[in-house]
Amino acid sequence: MVDSKITVEEERRLNQALEALHFGFRAITAHPDERLGVLGYSRVHHRILYFVGRNPDCSINELLKIMRVSKQYLNRPLRQLVEDGYIHSRQDTRDRRVKRLKLTPKGRRLEEKLTGEQRAQLAEVFRRAGPEAEAGWRKVMALLSADMDD
Repeated sequence: MVDSKITVEEERRLNQALEALHFGFRAITAHPDERLGVLGYSRVHHRILYFVGRNPDCSINELLKIMRVSKQYLNRPLRQLVEDGYIHSRQDTRDRRVKRLKLTPKGRRLEEKLTGEQRAQLAEVFRRAGPEAEAGWRKVMALLSADMDD
């Protein structure tokens, strides 16, 4: 059902924006997804590697908050990454109930392959679109992310 406040023209533009978001996301995840598939992994594995790589020594609870996901969502893929030697899990020195996570050298190499290509894609697109377009995109993404907090 269409919101009565949205005109037909606005709906058309919004649908185009949704399609651009869909195809843009598909374009930036396609190659990493292929690499992950060879390993028997999925996109969630990449997300875990990415966020552990940006937040070394975070606890599992901290990672849950950063990623905004449930423990059930994280449990199996995180366990796989630990078992396969991509993430090191150790007990916190002050609170033995807390596990701290860190990428292993093998995990850093995989994360860099997966995310490095995405960074290169974004760098090229931002270069071609120009700084104003990049700033606009960042603003839209920040507003979308902020809506998740409401």
